[in-house]
Amino acid sequence: MSNEYVISLLKDRGFRITKQRKLIIDIILSCDGASCKEIYHKVNSKDNTVGAATVYRMIRLLEDVGILKHVDMITLI
Repeated sequence: MSNEYVISLLKDRGFRITKQRKLIIDIILSCDGASCKEIYHKVNSKDNTVGAATVYRMIRLLEDVGILKHVDMITLI
């Protein structure tokens, strides 16, 4: 899936595309299977003005529009 496709889909649904949203989309698309916390830390390392709430809201938005799928993972110790 490309950045352009995701941005186009969000624009078509009436969402604004901000610099922060573009960054979050870029990070998510470059990280296959990352956790929300990992995504937040990668976004924050690129732009420390982006807060955790912004990242989590964007992840929820992408889930709601069908771009992301939330998966609960259980790991063995």
